[in-house]
Amino acid sequence: MKWMSFATPMGSSFGVVQGDHIIDIGMRLGPTCPDLRTALRAGPLERFSALVAGATPDHHVNDVMFLPVIPNPGKILCAGLNYVAHRVEGQHKTEAAVPPFFTRFAQSQVGHAQPMVCPRESTQFDYEAELAVVIGRAGRRIAEADALSHIAGISCYNDGSVRDWQLASGQWTPGKNFPATGAFGPWMVTSDERAPDSVLSLVCRLNGVEMQRTTTDLMMFNIPQLIAFCSTFTTLEPGDVIVTGTPGGVGLRRDPQVWMKHGDVVEIELEGVGILRNPIVKEAA
Repeated sequence: MKWMSFATPMGSSFGVVQGDHIIDIGMRLGPTCPDLRTALRAGPLERFSALVAGATPDHHVNDVMFLPVIPNPGKILCAGLNYVAHRVEGQHKTEAAVPPFFTRFAQSQVGHAQPMVCPRESTQFDYEAELAVVIGRAGRRIAEADALSHIAGISCYNDGSVRDWQLASGQWTPGKNFPATGAFGPWMVTSDERAPDSVLSLVCRLNGVEMQRTTTDLMMFNIPQLIAFCSTFTTLEPGDVIVTGTPGGVGLRRDPQVWMKHGDVVEIELEGVGILRNPIVKEAA
């Protein structure tokens, strides 16, 4: 199944995408289950199969506002430097014992088709194509062999980077957490439809020009390794998100450098999931 979060004039909800239409699960369940994170915490999404079967769609995808797949995650944990090509272009060591991680906050992300905002404090707004993993089952110290069973599904992520703030200190957090600088969507494809450990192509296009391309088997630390690592230092809970790193080709490392600017359109395409597309706007002074 494809699950998405969205908003209508009636409020925010979540549901199952079928073609160009949405079956509104949140509306059917009522206030006891207002969002996808709550649904995941209550149990496997497979339990909604009977509710979806034969249901009449409630919305067309063009008539709703896309929200981040999980609008209110407890944690967004982001792996850095997880592709060799990205390490090479930045002149980093091509070997590492553990993956570096940083955190994002929920307000730093937007949904599909919503503007990503270059803050007025920056002139260096960069794209980063990534695969995002949504946790479906809680766990601490999860073994690599068990990691895939803790995944609800996967999605596209644009880990937009405000480079001048990211590189101003030894910490990446400031450059990753300006409001509306990242994007998450358009939906989550569940693990039964697309295995998270499949070899998938991942592409970024800026104004239709391909900027990044890789396959997910080229991660230095694969998804089970990332889950095992993260669940050692924190309990992973349903609705948490792990963003798995970007390949080579980022704007920072190009000659000349390429920055996203007002009026641009950036796309992240993940094979078997779809295309996350966002316009870029410059925050007014």
